[in-house]
Amino acid sequence: MTLQTCPACGRDNFTVTGLSQHLAKSHDSRCQALYRNSCSQTNPNPVNEEHSSNSDNNPGEDIDDSFFEPEWEVPVQSLPDDGTLDDINLPEDGPFDNLNDGEAHNTNTHQDIEARAQGQRGCVVVPYPDPCAGQRTLCLSPDQAANAMYGAQLIDAENEENLYYPFASKIKWEIAHWAKLHGSSSTAFTDLLSIDRVRDFICCTSANKLNKLIDHELPTGRPKFKREQIIVAGESFDVYYHDIIECIKSLYGDPDFTQYLTFSLEWHYADDDKTVHLFHDMHTSKWWWETQKKLNAQHPGGTIVPIIISSNKTQVTMFRNKTAELHHKPSSGSHVLLAYLPTSRLEHITNKASRCCAIANLYHVCLHRVLAPLIPAGTEGISMCSGDGARRRCHPIFASFVSDYPEQLLTTGVKFGECPKCDVDAKDTGSNTTQFHLRKLIKVLDALAAFDDGNLAFVRACATAGIKPIIHPFWEDLPFVNIFRTIMPDVLHQLYQGLIKHLLAWLSAACGGAEIDACCRRLPPNHHICLFTKGITCLSCVSGTEHTQICRFILRIIIDIRLPNNLNAGHLLRAVCGLLDFLYLAQYPSHHYHLMITLFGTTDNYNTEYTERLHIDLAKDAYRATNHKDEFIQMTLWLERKEKILQHQKFVSWCLAGGHHFEPYYLCPPDMTFRREQVMTKHPTAKAVSIQKLVEDYGATHFREALAHYIVHKHRGDHSVLLRDRELDHLAGDIHFPFHRLPVFHKIKWCSIDTSGLTKGHVTLNSVHAKPRQKLGSRLIHRRSDTIFIRLDEDSVTNDLKGFSVGQVRVIFSLPPKSLQLLFPPTVNIPPHLVYIEWFTPFPSAPDRNNRLYKLSRLMRGGDRVSSIVPVGNIVCSIHLILNETVLKDCNVFWVNSYIDRHTFSIFR
Repeated sequence: MTLQTCPACGRDNFTVTGLSQHLAKSHDSRCQALYRNSCSQTNPNPVNEEHSSNSDNNPGEDIDDSFFEPEWEVPVQSLPDDGTLDDINLPEDGPFDNLNDGEAHNTNTHQDIEARAQGQRGCVVVPYPDPCAGQRTLCLSPDQAANAMYGAQLIDAENEENLYYPFASKIKWEIAHWAKLHGSSSTAFTDLLSIDRVRDFICCTSANKLNKLIDHELPTGRPKFKREQIIVAGESFDVYYHDIIECIKSLYGDPDFTQYLTFSLEWHYADDDKTVHLFHDMHTSKWWWETQKKLNAQHPGGTIVPIIISSNKTQVTMFRNKTAELHHKPSSGSHVLLAYLPTSRLEHITNKASRCCAIANLYHVCLHRVLAPLIPAGTEGISMCSGDGARRRCHPIFASFVSDYPEQLLTTGVKFGECPKCDVDAKDTGSNTTQFHLRKLIKVLDALAAFDDGNLAFVRACATAGIKPIIHPFWEDLPFVNIFRTIMPDVLHQLYQGLIKHLLAWLSAACGGAEIDACCRRLPPNHHICLFTKGITCLSCVSGTEHTQICRFILRIIIDIRLPNNLNAGHLLRAVCGLLDFLYLAQYPSHHYHLMITLFGTTDNYNTEYTERLHIDLAKDAYRATNHKDEFIQMTLWLERKEKILQHQKFVSWCLAGGHHFEPYYLCPPDMTFRREQVMTKHPTAKAVSIQKLVEDYGATHFREALAHYIVHKHRGDHSVLLRDRELDHLAGDIHFPFHRLPVFHKIKWCSIDTSGLTKGHVTLNSVHAKPRQKLGSRLIHRRSDTIFIRLDEDSVTNDLKGFSVGQVRVIFSLPPKSLQLLFPPTVNIPPHLVYIEWFTPFPSAPDRNNRLYKLSRLMRGGDRVSSIVPVGNIVCSIHLILNETVLKDCNVFWVNSYIDRHTFSIFR
């Protein structure tokens, strides 16, 4: 692919499409003049601009396609009143079209965009033009903030300094906290209290008395459950639900979330010309921007509170003013159980079609009862107070629905096998050439209105509109809602549990299950690899986590496999790489492509993977705490007590911190640098290992020579590069070590750096192991020598692969402090940790055409492997090599696995 240069401003590295977009969007007067000149030549009779600019005033016309392009820029045209998105055509070009052998990556442009996204060169921010949007209407005094108001309800008349009231002391509060959040059953807790002298440390004599204390003495932070009876098809059902407005107020007013709330919306760009649009949190999306414009036309100055509903046998809701990092953690309390919806097979209805319609109507009637308060609140707004006491006129608006495919069909009323979003026929869902459009909401609403015309007319109208005959679906009257647009792509169920599941079945049919399982058993160990010693084709009920692990080594299985009838495996490799690329790109924390990402932000804003854990916390654990009789009443009480304890825990933590207010949190674009810190243990794994043992057990064959060469290099500095091999060997031969043993480490770790301040503690993201072979009884444990991605120059900051290489770690060690002054001049700084590695060949100029992986081999000189000593700080991360042999030591050809994790994927893609 030939890259283009702008003839006006001179900027280069453009594709043909990229150059045309640059000319159309550039603010440079030279580029604008060239663009106008080219337009006048290609379109001598342009459309009247005044006429076209008024197209959004006619709701019956199609929507301007520019609304769906990633390069959309202010000023913009508003959506039609019905909010539909028509004429959406995805590009038909495949990921390997026009890909030639030896084609180099467009690294300059890619690196510049990445640097912008990472904040290294400044992200261009365009605020919403109306400064009144999201502004506070009243700021209360600190005494009226959430924690202060909560504390006012807790006054210990006998001891005003007791922070744990109604618990008499810290230990009694901590035992109650343990009993309700981590403890066993009520019976077991009562048995514990019966032990002699244990009761002295606990405020209650039984679990029932503790429950009464929580019920009557602790203030209610969140609303109590309501119970209502709903009758459908002659059968009554109980629905237990929270008041959704009170739930939203509770989350919105939580002091722990105060500094992370987002009220004003922005657009982020990666370049000054604003041609590369970055999308991450929902406040950078087009949906919020367009909805704010509609809201301002009716009620200026309002604050939008997007509501995300997730349904999967339990109902979970959250609001999306919070940053993505916060709601990724279910333990943060940023989700609220909204309702327990009744389920029934309605077996007394004998007709199958009627039974399915009745089940769907039951679902919608229940949800309508739960979500009905959003209709006036979303339209007129309600006054809500955040945790710092600031009041705003808020409009809670149903923004997106997160669920798996069956729940999506149940919500939209679409038939099984069809797309819940667009109007493509079921037989064409796998086609990449069929034109499709988003389902028209007005057409569906007209069909639903035919209910007043009689049953037959209603059924026919719904069939024509492509939906089931649902009587008043819950989303029918919700303001600013297009249900077909709110259906979100689901990374967990659609990609991992759907796409990867079918990919594995396809590969098993093509390559054979026995060969695939044999390849799985030959995988070398790595921090990111889970070894399936029995293979993967025999697995049943595979979880999303297991599918994630399989994606990391799936190419290893097929890269050298022979297909039946000697078929060319190139097409198979391309297809698998294309699917894996899409899977990883769809989970990037920042994007500049794809329709749903442009509308609602990146896929991590609406992934069911983050709420899967809540099905255990809020349903299964609650059910286990009951006696299985009238379980819903007991489950709701159990949850209410748990929420009270959590609320009181937040208040106690606030008091212990001095009752201070949080500093403002300034939201930045997501960090795509995957920043991490290298961590070494304080003490070595083995304090004194002989050099001979390093050679024999660790596999550091040329350790003495490599260390001597390292000492010479440090002595001579930059002049050492001018030495010939013979001269270097001669100088190294004069080096004598003032030691016979060295301290050795067996592991290097990389831990996360939380740039947002939302994560407590360190999370190990990567590790490298270098362990010796040893005997455990009669069993021989083989040595482990991981492969690494290493920076060649410790002072280099380039991201070009020419500045990096791959090596295999044999020994991680330190030089004894007493020997440093004997080996090096005082002006030379020696790193505290060094590593002996064996090198691989440099990266080729381009990856392989079929599998898009870089091909490497051992770096040899005179029949021996080239090795050297380098600082541990030069190691970037571990790297996984795909082998064409059973074991690493016997292999001659290697492929760099770019799918081992998202960090590695971003480096090599």
